[in-house]
Amino acid sequence: MKKNNPIIWADIPDVDIIRVDDTYYMVSTTMHLSPGGVIFRSYDLIHWEIATYLYDILEDSEGERLTDGRGIYGAGMWAATLRHHNGKFYVIFVANDTRNQNISFLFTSESINGPWEKRKIKGFYHDCSLYFEGDRPFIVSGGGDLRLVEMKPDLSEPLPGGTDMIIIRDRDYVGLRAEGSHMYKINGKYYVFAIHWLRYGSKRRTELCYFSDKIDGEYVGANILDDDMGYHNAGVAQGGIVDTPDGDWYAMLFQDHGAVGRIPVLVPMHFEEDGWPVFGIDGKVPHYIETKSTRPDYVYSPIVCSDEFEYADEDSLPAPWQWNHIPDKSLVSFQERPGWLRVRTARVVKNVTLAQNSLGQRTMGPICEAETLVDASGLKDGDFAGISAFQSNYGFVGVTREDGQLYAVMLGVGEEHGGYGKEYGRVPLTGSTVELKVHCNFDDNIDIAEFFIKKDGEWVKLGADLHMLYTLDHFMGYRFVLSCFSTKTAGGHADFDYFRYSLDKQ
Repeated sequence: MKKNNPIIWADIPDVDIIRVDDTYYMVSTTMHLSPGGVIFRSYDLIHWEIATYLYDILEDSEGERLTDGRGIYGAGMWAATLRHHNGKFYVIFVANDTRNQNISFLFTSESINGPWEKRKIKGFYHDCSLYFEGDRPFIVSGGGDLRLVEMKPDLSEPLPGGTDMIIIRDRDYVGLRAEGSHMYKINGKYYVFAIHWLRYGSKRRTELCYFSDKIDGEYVGANILDDDMGYHNAGVAQGGIVDTPDGDWYAMLFQDHGAVGRIPVLVPMHFEEDGWPVFGIDGKVPHYIETKSTRPDYVYSPIVCSDEFEYADEDSLPAPWQWNHIPDKSLVSFQERPGWLRVRTARVVKNVTLAQNSLGQRTMGPICEAETLVDASGLKDGDFAGISAFQSNYGFVGVTREDGQLYAVMLGVGEEHGGYGKEYGRVPLTGSTVELKVHCNFDDNIDIAEFFIKKDGEWVKLGADLHMLYTLDHFMGYRFVLSCFSTKTAGGHADFDYFRYSLDKQ
């Protein structure tokens, strides 16, 4: 199986990977999205599908429900460790909106499909890695100084009198010291893979590795991969390693790709006789990667999809869909108008980033677009309904009602008109329905989104192009998001007839 590298041009960051028999599993950060804690499945390390999510609700807080006026953008679930030990799956991660509670979240299940049991464990283990020495569990975590902590057998808290030591102290950095730990025991040696930013030379994200002959011994290490694949000095680094049934080794890392997000890269690797790991080919990540499949005829479900919204209820949505924060499903219906997604408003908010019950999917590079049809007859004055290229620096094309008249509008970030956004285009509508489209070009970090309405059977641009920016307040790549929100009076609604996703359109 041969494919271009990076293997998935979509936001799937902070990956950790394992193999169980003939199946590979990969966990990734989902932050404020619901459901959260996504786990992907593959049989060849190149093609992936969504296997499951860990939870619908992590913590039932106002922030996670987007009812506090801020939300948990840039926080929530991230950088999990995934392990399989004695027939049980383990996932541990922190949520940055619960940092002050000094807890991490532990999910366990005997099946990848769940049910998953959630527990809170004592300690905030940033970018952690779980490792089992027989039945003794350890966690490596931290930033700058990486700490090894022996846990109680039930992982509830550190073991009194157990190992608790700093094993790596990183002093060679620019703005980010060592983090993103991944620990393994291979051929009798203990390895910790991590990343940092170099102070000199390339000045980019770089993969490093430390190893020791004893778990609590002296760890020695060095940078083992410093390559951007010729792409805007964006270093390929951070992630887990895995072996194949045939004994080959690969690292699943990621690379910053501008506004589309942080995308997975598969890197061949091997171990020298003295134990040093070697990543890539002659120090470089190959642009094409070839692997063997354990199930050559397997057909994968796509990680993005079109949708005609023909469901019995909101719990039947396909796996690619995620809500922006925890939804209030009493305000969402597929039954009130069969074949349509109806979204009602219950709050007055400032702009689309605070709109509850917004539903979205990842954008994908190099080029993608999404279309929808909105029936705006249920909107009240000051309501908006449409589709976004969604991040904090958003672009929105949709419908609004003002003094009883419906208009198609294109909005961007701004404080005009009471703060709902800066208006770049407006067209009066003669009916209540309009077809909308967002077109995103991520090729070579062009990162431009264009917005369209359909008029007389032809797509017509509305408003201005958006220069998409990957910003750290959301810390997530752009998404296509359907939203309905009120800026004056709550209680209106919008109906979405379909969502049609296309890739690689010029």
